[in-house]
Amino acid sequence: METLTTSAKMKLAQDFLPINGTDYIELYVGNAKQSAHYYKTAFGFQSVAYAGPETGVRDTASYVLQQGKIRLVLTTPLKSSNPISEHIFKHGDGVKVLALWVDDATKAFEETTKRGAKVYMEPKTMTDAHGEVRMSGIYTYGETVHMFVERKNYNGIFLPGYEKWESEYNPADAGLLHVDHCVGNVGWNRMNPTVKWYEEVMGFANILSFDDKQINTEYSALMSKVMSNGNGYVKFPINEPAEGKKKSQIEEYLEFYEGEGVQHIAVATKDILKTVTELKARGVEFLSAPPNAYYEELNTRVGAIDEEVAAIQKLGILVDRDDEGYLLQIFTKPVEDRPTLFFEIIQRKGAQSFGAGNFKALFEAIEREQEKRGNL
Repeated sequence: METLTTSAKMKLAQDFLPINGTDYIELYVGNAKQSAHYYKTAFGFQSVAYAGPETGVRDTASYVLQQGKIRLVLTTPLKSSNPISEHIFKHGDGVKVLALWVDDATKAFEETTKRGAKVYMEPKTMTDAHGEVRMSGIYTYGETVHMFVERKNYNGIFLPGYEKWESEYNPADAGLLHVDHCVGNVGWNRMNPTVKWYEEVMGFANILSFDDKQINTEYSALMSKVMSNGNGYVKFPINEPAEGKKKSQIEEYLEFYEGEGVQHIAVATKDILKTVTELKARGVEFLSAPPNAYYEELNTRVGAIDEEVAAIQKLGILVDRDDEGYLLQIFTKPVEDRPTLFFEIIQRKGAQSFGAGNFKALFEAIEREQEKRGNL
């Protein structure tokens, strides 16, 4: 029986909801001004736009940063009575909105809500001197939201209500290009219902599945399924805990985030060696490298690659191969004090999978960090 490639599985998506890619990712944070400085300094994001009291917004301040096609929006509440304050008090800094770029935000809302999506925001048109943007929104897992953004009739800096943010401090970028995927952590026995939701409500296809026999260490395990839209521009792996001797990374996340949410954002680069070298020089902390045996066996396990193994090993980068090529990846430590949100840096050289061959090495590295925190 012929096994479909990951790319072929993407084409099985119903695709009644055409998506052009990730429009932006919005994080609710305790101090957006300081968070913006961090993402500029550490990751090389650039100042784009701002909305706050100076622009007529009375209850929040939002900073928009961009690198390549990656847009981050950092939003902080200005008073304790703001509902965003409650979100941050409960979850800490984290992703609230995974915004999707669509051709028709009204139709996207109608198609998903008639299939059972919970309403976050009815279709809304916002205008300014630069045109109009139409937006709508639905809830996905936990309190996370998908916003549908239609901006074909808009040529402003970001959205109506935002003004250009000019800064004298503009560190160079680090070679990050676009959002590759965003991973969600859900509770016990919640993966399959969430997968079904993405299939039925969003028209996505399940392109990869991993069970606790594939993703395990001596101490812990998890299960994961990867959801993708038809063109593969938007991919959402969904993780849930599995039984193990000790607490898994998913259980730790759920405990400290106090619910389901986005575990990590994977961002692509075309030169991972250069990008990771740059990020480390700026103070970004990565998980510890796997043992020497991982790299000694690399050629046998993965086959020929373009990069020098010694250079990859020096940086602690992981490598895996599928039927369509290979990929290189590395994971940061959590970017805040709660062990919740982190980033993945990934370079794809044909491969469309997610590094299944690296799971054991990755999760052992995470467990070493969990043990330091007393959470294993």
